[in-house]
Amino acid sequence: MHGNTTILVIVIITGVAFDFTNGFHDSANAMATSIATGALKPRIAVGLSAVLNIVGAFLSLSVAATIASGIVEQTHVTLQVVFAGLVGGIVWNVVTWYLGIPSSSSYALIGGVVGATLAHAGGTAVIWSGIASKVFIPMIFAPIIALVVATVGTWLAYRITAKVREGTAKKGYRIGQIGSASMVSLAHGTNDAQKTMGILTLALIVNGTISANASTPDWIIAICGVSMGLGTYFGGWRIIRTLGKGLTEIETPQGFAAEASSTAVILASTHFGIPLSTTQVCSGSVLGAGVARRQPVRWNVFGRMALTWVVTLPCAGAVGAVFYYAQNAIGGDAGVIIMFVVAAAICGGIFLLSRRSPVNPDNVNDEWVEDGGRSHEAPVAA
Repeated sequence: MHGNTTILVIVIITGVAFDFTNGFHDSANAMATSIATGALKPRIAVGLSAVLNIVGAFLSLSVAATIASGIVEQTHVTLQVVFAGLVGGIVWNVVTWYLGIPSSSSYALIGGVVGATLAHAGGTAVIWSGIASKVFIPMIFAPIIALVVATVGTWLAYRITAKVREGTAKKGYRIGQIGSASMVSLAHGTNDAQKTMGILTLALIVNGTISANASTPDWIIAICGVSMGLGTYFGGWRIIRTLGKGLTEIETPQGFAAEASSTAVILASTHFGIPLSTTQVCSGSVLGAGVARRQPVRWNVFGRMALTWVVTLPCAGAVGAVFYYAQNAIGGDAGVIIMFVVAAAICGGIFLLSRRSPVNPDNVNDEWVEDGGRSHEAPVAA
C-alpha cells in the first residue's frame, strides 16, 4: 500500500459511516409506502430492504465511475479533501434525519466533496459540466418524471381492478407491494451504495493504492453494501413517518404504483450512470399517487422538503469546506484525526438528542394518527 496509510484508513472508516447514515436516512425511500399501507410490518420491511440493498450494491458500477471521475478533477484531490467531503455528507445526513426531513444523501455527499475541493483547489478543480448534467438537471426533472409516471401508474392500477371486489384488490396489491417495495430497495442499492464506492475508489487512486483507470475493488463494494444494509436495518423511522404519511394518505394500489414508478426511474438512472436522488424520486412518486386520486396533498410539507433539496448541496459543501480548512489549519495527520473525533462528537450529540423523543418502529403509523401529523410539522419547519 502506498501513500498515507493512516489517513486512508480514516477515510475508509468515514466512508463506511456515511453509507451507514445513507442506509438509515434513505430506508424510508423503499419501505415508507408499504409500511403506511400495512403491506409490511415495519421491522420486516427494513430487514428485507437491508438485504436487498446489499444485493443491489453488487449489480452495477456505472454510478461509482461517475462519482470517481465525473464530479471533480482527480489530479486536484487529496485524501484530506475526500475525508472532509465525506464528513460534510455525514453531518448533513444526521441533521436532516434528526429533523425528520427526507433530504438527499446523494447530493449531501456530492456537495460535501465539491465544497472540500473548492476549499482546497478552487473552482478549476470542479468539473462543472459534470455537475450540471449529472446533478442539477436530474435534481429538477427526477421528481417531476416520477410524479408523472406514478400518476399514470395509479390511474392504471385502479382502472385495471375497477371490476374486482375491493377486498380482493386490496389484498392483491398488498402482496404486490412486497415485490414492488423489494425492487425499490434493490434499485436503491444499485444507485446509492455506488456513490460511496466511487468516493472511496477516488481515495484509493489519490493514495496510489490502485491505478487511475482501475475499477472499484470487490472489498470496497462489499463494505459499502453491508454498511448501507446495516444502516437500513436500524431504520430511519423519523423519515419513514414523513414520507409514508406526511405528504398524503395512500392506499395499497397507490403504494404499489408509487413503488413501481420509483423502481423504473431509479434503475433507468443507474443504467446511464446518473447519481440520482432516490429521495426525490420516491417523494415525487408518492405525490403522483396522491394527485392521481385527487387526495389532499400536504404541499407545505413538500415545499419544505424541496427547499431542503435545494440547500443540501451548498450546506453540505459548507460543512465539507469548514472541516477541510480546520484540518488544514491544524496540519498533518493530527488535523484529520482531530476533525474525525470532532465529527464523531457532533453526530453522537445529535443522536443523543434524538433519544429524547424516540420513534417506536412498531407504532410508526399509529403515532402519526395519534398526533395528527404534528410530529412532522414541527421538525420539518425547524
